[in-house]
Amino acid sequence: MIVDDHEMVRLGMRTYLLTEESIEFMGEAKSGKEAVKLAKLYQPHVILMDLLMEDGNGIEATKEILTFLTQCKIIILTSYYDDEMVFPAIEAGAHSYLLKTASAEDVTSAIYKAAKGESVISSQVADKMMNRFRPKQRKLHEDLTVRELDVLKCLGEGMTNQEIAEKLYIGIKTVKTHVSNILSKLGVADRTQAAVYANRNGITISGQ
Repeated sequence: MIVDDHEMVRLGMRTYLLTEESIEFMGEAKSGKEAVKLAKLYQPHVILMDLLMEDGNGIEATKEILTFLTQCKIIILTSYYDDEMVFPAIEAGAHSYLLKTASAEDVTSAIYKAAKGESVISSQVADKMMNRFRPKQRKLHEDLTVRELDVLKCLGEGMTNQEIAEKLYIGIKTVKTHVSNILSKLGVADRTQAAVYANRNGITISGQ
C-alpha cells in the first residue's frame, strides 16, 4: 500500500509497482488517517509511508497501524531526514527509511527486502543514526576540579594571579598551583592560551 498526499507520487509508484509480478498492489491513501482505515481493510504486508501530510502524519499513522498489524513492514519514503523526523519515525516502528531521491528500483528492492524482514536505511539517515549513538568526545576541561574551573574562568577574564587570589579568597601560591594544573590538563603552553580556550568554550565569569 502507498501513503502519500501527492497524487503524482502515488501515481508514479503505483504505475511502476504494477509492472512487478511479485508485488500485489492493494491500495493507496493520501493521509495518515486514511492510511489507518485502509490498512485495517486491506491488511498489507508492506506500506510505503510519507511523513508530512495534511490529515494525520506518517509517524502517528505508523504507530497506530502497528498496533493491529504487528507483522506489517512500514517503509518511510520522504524528502525529510532531520532529527525531528528520523528518530520519531524509527521509534514509532518504521522498518526502513528511504528518501524520495531514491530510484524506483531502490524502492522496489526495499519492498522485497522488507517482505523478508530486512531493513534499508538511506545513507544520509544512517549517518545521522551513527552520529547520535557515537560516544561524544570528552572535553579537556571536564577533567578540571571545581576550583580549577573557577580559576580558569578568571583566566578567561584576563585576571592576574593576585586578582584571582582576591576574587577567590585563596593564596597566591595556591593560585599558581591551580594555574599549573590547568595548563597541564588542557595541554596549553601558557595562561594566554588557557584564556583563549576558556573563551572558546564559554568558561568565563561573564558566562555564568
